[in-house]
Amino acid sequence: MKLLVAGGDRVDAGKTTFSTGLLARTDAVGFKPRAGNDYWFDNDDYRRAVADGRLYGKDAKRLAAASAADVEPEEINPVHRLWRPAPGSGTGLIGAGRRQFVLDRVADSFVVNADADVPASARESLALADAPRVATVDELNEETRRRHLPAFEALAERIDRRERAVIESYGDIARPLQDLEVDAVAVVEPARMRAYDGERYLRACEVASRSARDGRLERRVEDVVEQLDPVARVELPALPDERRSDPDAVAEAYEEAYDDLLAIVD
Repeated sequence: MKLLVAGGDRVDAGKTTFSTGLLARTDAVGFKPRAGNDYWFDNDDYRRAVADGRLYGKDAKRLAAASAADVEPEEINPVHRLWRPAPGSGTGLIGAGRRQFVLDRVADSFVVNADADVPASARESLALADAPRVATVDELNEETRRRHLPAFEALAERIDRRERAVIESYGDIARPLQDLEVDAVAVVEPARMRAYDGERYLRACEVASRSARDGRLERRVEDVVEQLDPVARVELPALPDERRSDPDAVAEAYEEAYDDLLAIVD
């Protein structure tokens, strides 16, 4: 059983909270193929990881902790991008306005933006000395072919080997991996979940238009689901911090949504 959780909003859709509760409900392993955080806005999370010579975000950490297997954040999240604010009107190397791509962790290696202001803590704690520097889109695309794509392919194989997996997308991107088959899809946003048949959702991904996002052309959730009728719509209750951080409490609060999502698989 493979379940995809995608976001109806680009930020703060509630995907990770929903995913951790779903992991508790299904005894599955969580995966987040792509993730990222910001040196400025997520500084506490950044510092905790970099202090150990690592780079991952709080979403991957929460998914790993809620999983039914003993996994590390990097195992379930092969690509993590570090950003930092870039005041001004420029769009930088990959067309992201007002923020700068600093570096990518790809599995256990790194790719660095040659023009970025890399934080001193990253230079000191991460293995960046021999990491490739990219200064153009073509150079970044070449490193993506050499590093990112094999990492995604390896992750897709690990997901396929799992009997039960929950895959969380990033932002409002409809499909985080090209080689991905899922049984059901939950599109989550504040206050509601929409559930879709996995095969129909993936077919809609193939024909949906693509939008520019962080230098890539990707399919957004709303461009996909506008072609589909959801199997179910369920309201999600607001949860205080102490319940959002407890996967079992989330599973209890979102029981109706999980029932309708899992009914698609049954």
